[in-house]
Amino acid sequence: MAARPSLPLVLVRVLLVLAVEAGLLAWGLGGLDALAASPRALALLALWGAGGLILSLTRPVRGQDVARSEPDPLAMVALALLPLAIPGVAAWGGRIGRWPLPAPELTGWIGVTLTALGLWIRISAMRQMGARFSPLLALQREHALETSGWYAFVRHPGYLGALLASWGAAVAFGSALALPLAGVLTLVQLDRVRREERLLAGHFGEAWSEYARRTGALLPRPAGRRAARAGHEKTPPRVHRP
Repeated sequence: MAARPSLPLVLVRVLLVLAVEAGLLAWGLGGLDALAASPRALALLALWGAGGLILSLTRPVRGQDVARSEPDPLAMVALALLPLAIPGVAAWGGRIGRWPLPAPELTGWIGVTLTALGLWIRISAMRQMGARFSPLLALQREHALETSGWYAFVRHPGYLGALLASWGAAVAFGSALALPLAGVLTLVQLDRVRREERLLAGHFGEAWSEYARRTGALLPRPAGRRAARAGHEKTPPRVHRP
């Protein structure tokens, strides 16, 4: 088990990421004064900061015990950069009035709420996985397939939360300008889900097939929770999944 970073180091990391996100929003909105005067921008920054702090302080830390992995460099870059770019582009679209959405103020707050929901789902899923969580497309040794909590509803709640948060940020400023970026992010995530499920199916065989029959990849299936409870007694060896 790796040592958890000290609280000052955690705060520095969170603040550095938050500074980048704030800078991109300030660019989109037209400056720091505009950023400080935007309740939706401040709400997003508060959500991102709180989420980063919660994860840094509560998620167990451990060196990855990877049994098998697939290289995924382009997807990793896209999944890192697109969520950063989306809010700034959305803010810029709102400022210049490009591709306005209906009822922009209301739509914007719906977007902030969707971001909050997505972050909650993603953070909950990551905390549930604990030390098994990894951004890599990988299988880990001596871990079981997670089928409880969020994983009783969908097979990839971490991806679902990330997509909800990004689509929410894309409409948070009343413009549709960032929606194409959110669409590209969705395509990247869907391709990653496809590749990850191929890896999991090859490793777990029928156990994975049974789990996949009663759950959706990103959206719950009707009566999925009841089927998940019925299948809890057949829990296969663990694997880390985001």
